[in-house]
Amino acid sequence: MGPYFPEFSARFRDMMAALAPGTIAVVGHARPDGDCIGAQVALARVLRSLGRTVVCANPDPVPRRLKFLAAGLEFLPADALTGEIQAIFVDCADHSRAGEKMRRRFPKPVANVDHHLSNTGYADRNFVDTAAAATCEILAGMFFDNDYPIDAATAAALYAGIITDTGQFRFSSTTQQTFELAAGLVARGARPAAVGEELYERETPGKLRLLQRFLASFEMEFEGRVCIGTLANGVFAETGTSGEDTEGLVDYARSMDGVQVGVLIEFRPDGLKASLRSKDPAFRLDRVAAQFGGGGHACAAGLSLKGTEIEGFRARLLSALRTQISAAEGGTTSI
Repeated sequence: MGPYFPEFSARFRDMMAALAPGTIAVVGHARPDGDCIGAQVALARVLRSLGRTVVCANPDPVPRRLKFLAAGLEFLPADALTGEIQAIFVDCADHSRAGEKMRRRFPKPVANVDHHLSNTGYADRNFVDTAAAATCEILAGMFFDNDYPIDAATAAALYAGIITDTGQFRFSSTTQQTFELAAGLVARGARPAAVGEELYERETPGKLRLLQRFLASFEMEFEGRVCIGTLANGVFAETGTSGEDTEGLVDYARSMDGVQVGVLIEFRPDGLKASLRSKDPAFRLDRVAAQFGGGGHACAAGLSLKGTEIEGFRARLLSALRTQISAAEGGTTSI
Protein backbone atom coordinates (compact mmCIF):
# COMPACT_ATOMS: atom_id res chain seq x y z
CA MET A 1 0.00 0.00 0.00
CA GLY A 2 1.07 3.59 -0.55
CA PRO A 3 2.56 5.98 -1.23
CA TYR A 4 -0.51 7.81 0.03
CA PHE A 5 0.40 11.43 -0.67
CA PRO A 6 3.22 11.37 -3.24
CA GLU A 7 2.60 15.02 -4.14
CA PHE A 8 3.15 16.09 -0.51
CA SER A 9 5.35 13.61 1.31
CA ALA A 10 8.78 14.61 -0.05
CA ARG A 11 8.00 18.32 0.50
CA PHE A 12 6.74 17.53 3.98
CA ARG A 13 9.96 15.66 4.81
CA ASP A 14 11.97 18.62 3.52
CA MET A 15 9.91 21.03 5.64
CA MET A 16 10.42 18.94 8.78
CA ALA A 17 14.17 18.73 8.15
CA ALA A 18 14.41 22.49 7.51
CA LEU A 19 12.78 23.53 10.81
CA ALA A 20 15.13 25.81 12.71
CA PRO A 21 16.34 24.94 16.20
CA GLY A 22 14.03 26.01 19.00
CA THR A 23 10.39 25.57 19.95
CA ILE A 24 7.73 24.57 17.44
CA ALA A 25 4.06 25.35 18.07
CA VAL A 26 1.47 23.09 16.50
CA VAL A 27 -1.52 25.42 16.19
CA GLY A 28 -5.16 24.37 16.00
CA HIS A 29 -8.44 26.22 15.61
CA ALA A 30 -11.00 27.71 17.97
CA ARG A 31 -13.45 25.26 19.55
CA PRO A 32 -11.25 22.34 18.51
CA ASP A 33 -12.82 19.09 17.36
CA GLY A 34 -11.43 15.57 17.11
CA ASP A 35 -9.61 16.11 13.83
CA CYS A 36 -7.97 19.28 15.14
CA ILE A 37 -6.79 17.85 18.49
CA GLY A 38 -5.87 14.53 16.87
CA ALA A 39 -3.74 16.29 14.26
CA GLN A 40 -2.05 18.50 16.86
CA VAL A 41 -1.26 15.60 19.17
CA ALA A 42 0.01 13.34 16.40
CA LEU A 43 2.25 15.95 14.78
CA ALA A 44 3.57 17.09 18.17
CA ARG A 45 4.40 13.52 19.19
CA VAL A 46 6.18 12.79 15.90
CA LEU A 47 8.19 16.02 16.21
CA ARG A 48 9.15 15.10 19.76
CA SER A 49 10.24 11.64 18.63
CA LEU A 50 12.55 13.42 16.20
CA GLY A 51 14.14 15.37 19.05
CA ARG A 52 12.24 18.66 18.70
CA THR A 53 10.81 20.88 21.46
CA VAL A 54 7.05 21.20 20.85
CA VAL A 55 3.99 22.86 22.35
CA CYS A 56 0.41 22.84 21.11
CA ALA A 57 -1.54 26.09 20.88
CA ASN A 58 -5.27 26.82 20.65
CA PRO A 59 -7.47 29.79 21.46
CA ASP A 60 -9.79 27.42 23.39
CA PRO A 61 -9.06 24.55 25.82
CA VAL A 62 -9.02 20.89 24.82
CA PRO A 63 -12.63 19.63 25.06
CA ARG A 64 -13.42 17.23 27.88
CA ARG A 65 -14.01 14.22 25.65
CA LEU A 66 -10.70 14.71 23.81
CA LYS A 67 -8.41 15.09 26.82
CA PHE A 68 -7.54 11.40 26.70
CA LEU A 69 -5.57 12.11 23.51
CA ALA A 70 -3.58 15.02 24.91
CA ALA A 71 -1.91 13.42 27.94
CA GLY A 72 1.68 14.59 28.36
CA LEU A 73 1.39 17.52 25.96
CA GLU A 74 1.19 21.21 26.78
CA PHE A 75 -1.67 23.18 25.21
CA LEU A 76 -1.23 26.95 25.48
CA PRO A 77 -3.15 30.09 24.45
CA ALA A 78 -1.48 32.68 22.21
CA ASP A 79 -0.61 34.95 25.16
CA ALA A 80 1.57 32.22 26.70
CA LEU A 81 3.72 31.76 23.59
CA THR A 82 6.87 33.81 24.17
CA GLY A 83 10.24 33.97 22.47
CA GLU A 84 11.21 32.71 19.03
CA ILE A 85 8.70 30.06 17.99
CA GLN A 86 7.94 28.50 14.63
CA ALA A 87 4.33 27.55 13.93
CA ILE A 88 2.68 24.78 11.96
CA PHE A 89 -1.09 25.23 11.59
CA VAL A 90 -3.29 22.15 11.32
CA ASP A 91 -6.98 21.81 10.39
CA CYS A 92 -7.31 25.60 10.03
CA ALA A 93 -9.18 26.52 6.86
CA ASP A 94 -7.87 30.07 7.02
CA HIS A 95 -5.30 32.01 9.01
CA SER A 96 -7.86 33.56 11.36
CA ARG A 97 -9.48 30.22 12.25
CA ALA A 98 -6.99 29.96 15.12
CA GLY A 99 -8.09 33.35 16.45
CA GLU A 100 -6.90 36.89 15.88
CA LYS A 101 -4.20 36.71 18.58
CA MET A 102 -2.70 33.59 17.04
CA ARG A 103 -2.84 35.12 13.57
CA ARG A 104 -0.92 38.18 14.78
CA ARG A 105 1.55 36.03 16.74
CA PHE A 106 2.34 33.95 13.64
CA PRO A 107 1.80 36.17 10.57
CA LYS A 108 3.41 33.60 8.25
CA PRO A 109 3.32 30.02 9.58
CA VAL A 110 6.02 27.60 8.49
CA ALA A 111 3.39 25.16 7.24
CA ASN A 112 -0.34 24.56 6.94
CA VAL A 113 -1.81 21.03 6.86
CA ASP A 114 -5.52 20.95 6.09
CA HIS A 115 -8.37 19.47 4.02
CA HIS A 116 -10.95 22.28 3.84
CA LEU A 117 -12.20 23.51 0.46
CA SER A 118 -11.98 27.10 1.65
CA ASN A 119 -8.30 26.93 2.67
CA THR A 120 -6.47 30.01 1.40
CA GLY A 121 -2.88 28.66 1.41
CA TYR A 122 -1.62 31.17 3.96
CA ALA A 123 1.63 29.46 5.07
CA ASP A 124 5.12 29.24 3.61
CA ARG A 125 4.42 25.60 2.74
CA ASN A 126 0.87 24.34 2.27
CA PHE A 127 -0.21 20.71 2.41
CA VAL A 128 -3.89 21.00 1.54
CA ASP A 129 -5.85 18.11 0.01
CA THR A 130 -9.56 18.87 -0.18
CA ALA A 131 -10.32 15.28 -1.23
CA ALA A 132 -8.97 13.91 2.05
CA ALA A 133 -11.55 12.99 4.68
CA ALA A 134 -9.59 14.56 7.54
CA THR A 135 -6.43 16.46 8.33
CA CYS A 136 -5.43 13.37 10.30
CA GLU A 137 -5.75 11.32 7.09
CA ILE A 138 -3.21 13.61 5.39
CA LEU A 139 -0.81 13.44 8.34
CA ALA A 140 -1.15 9.66 8.67
CA GLY A 141 -0.40 9.22 4.97
CA MET A 142 2.63 11.52 5.05
CA PHE A 143 3.93 9.86 8.21
CA PHE A 144 3.59 6.41 6.61
CA ASP A 145 5.17 7.59 3.35
CA ASN A 146 8.18 8.97 5.23
CA ASP A 147 8.41 6.10 7.73
CA TYR A 148 8.16 8.43 10.73
CA PRO A 149 7.80 6.72 14.13
CA ILE A 150 4.16 6.19 15.13
CA ASP A 151 3.55 4.75 18.59
CA ALA A 152 0.19 3.64 19.98
CA ALA A 153 -0.73 7.08 21.37
CA THR A 154 0.09 8.80 18.07
CA ALA A 155 -1.90 6.17 16.17
CA ALA A 156 -4.87 6.68 18.50
CA ALA A 157 -4.81 10.45 17.94
CA LEU A 158 -4.79 10.05 14.15
CA TYR A 159 -7.51 7.39 14.29
CA ALA A 160 -9.69 9.64 16.48
CA GLY A 161 -9.34 12.50 14.01
CA ILE A 162 -10.32 10.27 11.10
CA ILE A 163 -13.39 8.73 12.71
CA THR A 164 -14.73 12.05 13.97
CA ASP A 165 -14.41 13.83 10.61
CA THR A 166 -15.85 10.86 8.68
CA GLY A 167 -18.79 10.42 11.06
CA GLN A 168 -17.43 6.99 11.97
CA PHE A 169 -16.73 6.23 8.31
CA ARG A 170 -20.27 7.22 7.20
CA PHE A 171 -19.67 10.47 5.31
CA SER A 172 -19.17 10.71 1.56
CA SER A 173 -15.54 11.78 2.01
CA THR A 174 -14.66 8.27 3.22
CA THR A 175 -12.60 6.36 0.62
CA GLN A 176 -10.69 3.13 0.30
CA GLN A 177 -7.57 5.06 1.28
CA THR A 178 -9.28 6.23 4.47
CA PHE A 179 -9.87 2.62 5.49
CA GLU A 180 -6.33 1.59 4.51
CA LEU A 181 -4.82 4.32 6.67
CA ALA A 182 -7.15 3.50 9.56
CA ALA A 183 -6.10 -0.15 9.31
CA GLY A 184 -2.45 0.92 9.38
CA LEU A 185 -3.11 2.93 12.53
CA VAL A 186 -4.81 -0.04 14.20
CA ALA A 187 -1.76 -2.13 13.29
CA ARG A 188 0.37 0.46 15.10
CA GLY A 189 -1.64 0.34 18.30
CA ALA A 190 -4.84 2.38 17.89
CA ARG A 191 -7.72 0.57 19.62
CA PRO A 192 -11.04 1.33 17.90
CA ALA A 193 -13.20 0.20 20.84
CA ALA A 194 -11.27 2.29 23.37
CA VAL A 195 -11.21 5.39 21.15
CA GLY A 196 -14.90 4.98 20.33
CA GLU A 197 -15.85 4.71 24.00
CA GLU A 198 -13.97 7.89 24.89
CA LEU A 199 -15.50 9.84 22.01
CA TYR A 200 -19.09 8.60 21.97
CA GLU A 201 -19.97 6.93 25.26
CA ARG A 202 -19.04 9.52 27.88
CA GLU A 203 -21.80 12.11 27.47
CA THR A 204 -22.86 14.15 30.48
CA PRO A 205 -26.45 14.62 31.68
CA GLY A 206 -26.10 18.28 30.69
CA LYS A 207 -25.22 17.36 27.12
CA LEU A 208 -28.37 15.25 26.90
CA ARG A 209 -30.45 18.14 28.28
CA LEU A 210 -28.89 20.37 25.61
CA LEU A 211 -29.80 17.79 22.96
CA GLN A 212 -33.41 17.82 24.20
CA ARG A 213 -33.56 21.59 23.78
CA PHE A 214 -32.09 21.36 20.30
CA LEU A 215 -34.47 18.63 19.13
CA ALA A 216 -37.48 20.53 20.52
CA SER A 217 -36.51 23.61 18.48
CA PHE A 218 -36.58 21.93 15.04
CA GLU A 219 -38.33 23.82 12.27
CA MET A 220 -38.72 22.42 8.77
CA GLU A 221 -38.25 24.56 5.67
CA PHE A 222 -38.59 24.01 1.93
CA GLU A 223 -41.14 21.20 2.27
CA GLY A 224 -39.04 19.28 4.76
CA ARG A 225 -35.78 19.45 2.85
CA VAL A 226 -34.05 21.77 5.34
CA CYS A 227 -34.21 21.32 9.12
CA ILE A 228 -33.12 24.20 11.37
CA GLY A 229 -32.58 23.88 15.11
CA THR A 230 -31.64 26.72 17.43
CA LEU A 231 -30.03 27.10 20.83
CA ALA A 232 -31.11 30.29 22.56
CA ASN A 233 -28.77 32.62 24.41
CA GLY A 234 -28.46 31.38 28.00
CA VAL A 235 -29.10 27.71 27.25
CA PHE A 236 -25.62 26.65 28.41
CA ALA A 237 -26.18 28.06 31.90
CA GLU A 238 -29.65 26.50 32.03
CA THR A 239 -28.40 23.03 31.08
CA GLY A 240 -25.02 23.10 32.81
CA THR A 241 -23.11 22.82 29.52
CA SER A 242 -20.67 24.83 27.43
CA GLY A 243 -19.99 25.54 23.77
CA GLU A 244 -18.04 22.32 23.33
CA ASP A 245 -21.20 20.34 24.09
CA THR A 246 -22.76 21.42 20.79
CA GLU A 247 -20.34 19.11 18.94
CA GLY A 248 -22.35 16.65 16.85
CA LEU A 249 -25.79 18.17 17.53
CA VAL A 250 -26.26 19.43 13.97
CA ASP A 251 -26.03 15.86 12.68
CA TYR A 252 -29.41 15.14 14.28
CA ALA A 253 -31.01 17.80 12.08
CA ARG A 254 -29.51 16.20 8.99
CA SER A 255 -30.35 12.62 10.03
CA MET A 256 -34.08 12.69 9.32
CA ASP A 257 -35.40 11.02 6.21
CA GLY A 258 -36.02 13.55 3.45
CA VAL A 259 -33.85 16.26 5.00
CA GLN A 260 -31.04 17.35 2.70
CA VAL A 261 -29.54 20.13 4.83
CA GLY A 262 -29.38 20.35 8.62
CA VAL A 263 -28.61 23.62 10.43
CA LEU A 264 -27.69 24.49 14.00
CA ILE A 265 -27.95 28.17 14.97
CA GLU A 266 -26.42 28.96 18.33
CA PHE A 267 -27.19 32.40 19.76
CA ARG A 268 -24.72 34.09 22.09
CA PRO A 269 -24.63 37.46 23.88
CA ASP A 270 -22.36 38.94 21.20
CA GLY A 271 -23.64 37.20 18.07
CA LEU A 272 -24.27 33.73 16.72
CA LYS A 273 -22.59 30.63 15.35
CA ALA A 274 -24.16 28.44 12.69
CA SER A 275 -23.22 24.93 11.58
CA LEU A 276 -24.43 23.53 8.25
CA ARG A 277 -24.50 19.86 7.22
CA SER A 278 -25.74 18.15 4.05
CA LYS A 279 -25.94 14.58 2.79
CA ASP A 280 -24.83 15.47 -0.73
CA PRO A 281 -21.67 17.45 -1.63
CA ALA A 282 -23.55 18.92 -4.60
CA PHE A 283 -25.12 21.44 -2.22
CA ARG A 284 -21.69 23.04 -1.57
CA LEU A 285 -22.40 24.36 1.89
CA ASP A 286 -18.94 25.93 1.94
CA ARG A 287 -20.28 28.45 -0.60
CA VAL A 288 -23.30 29.19 1.58
CA ALA A 289 -21.09 29.77 4.63
CA ALA A 290 -18.71 31.92 2.58
CA GLN A 291 -21.52 34.43 2.01
CA PHE A 292 -21.41 35.12 5.76
CA GLY A 293 -17.62 35.10 6.14
CA GLY A 294 -17.42 31.40 7.00
CA GLY A 295 -16.21 28.32 5.16
CA GLY A 296 -15.58 24.61 5.38
CA HIS A 297 -16.43 21.60 3.25
CA ALA A 298 -19.04 20.85 0.61
CA CYS A 299 -21.07 18.82 3.15
CA ALA A 300 -20.00 20.52 6.38
CA ALA A 301 -19.47 24.23 6.91
CA GLY A 302 -19.78 26.88 9.57
CA LEU A 303 -19.87 30.61 10.23
CA SER A 304 -19.88 33.14 13.04
CA LEU A 305 -21.49 36.60 13.15
CA LYS A 306 -21.14 39.41 15.65
CA GLY A 307 -23.37 42.25 16.80
CA THR A 308 -25.57 43.81 14.14
CA GLU A 309 -24.46 41.20 11.58
CA ILE A 310 -27.07 38.81 13.01
CA GLU A 311 -30.02 41.04 12.01
CA GLY A 312 -32.17 39.20 9.52
CA PHE A 313 -29.76 36.26 9.48
CA ARG A 314 -32.35 33.52 9.25
CA ALA A 315 -34.03 35.08 6.20
CA ARG A 316 -30.67 35.65 4.52
CA LEU A 317 -29.60 32.08 5.27
CA LEU A 318 -32.80 30.66 3.81
CA SER A 319 -32.32 32.77 0.68
CA ALA A 320 -28.74 31.49 0.30
CA LEU A 321 -29.84 27.89 0.82
CA ARG A 322 -32.67 28.29 -1.70
CA THR A 323 -30.23 29.57 -4.32
CA GLN A 324 -27.68 26.85 -3.61
CA ILE A 325 -30.20 24.01 -3.65
CA SER A 326 -31.64 25.30 -6.89
CA ALA A 327 -28.14 25.49 -8.43
CA ALA A 328 -27.35 21.95 -7.28
CA GLU A 329 -30.52 20.70 -8.93
CA GLY A 330 -29.91 22.52 -12.20
CA GLY A 331 -32.35 25.31 -11.42
CA THR A 332 -35.34 22.96 -11.52
CA THR A 333 -36.34 23.18 -7.86
CA SER A 334 -39.56 25.01 -6.98
CA ILE A 335 -38.73 25.85 -3.39
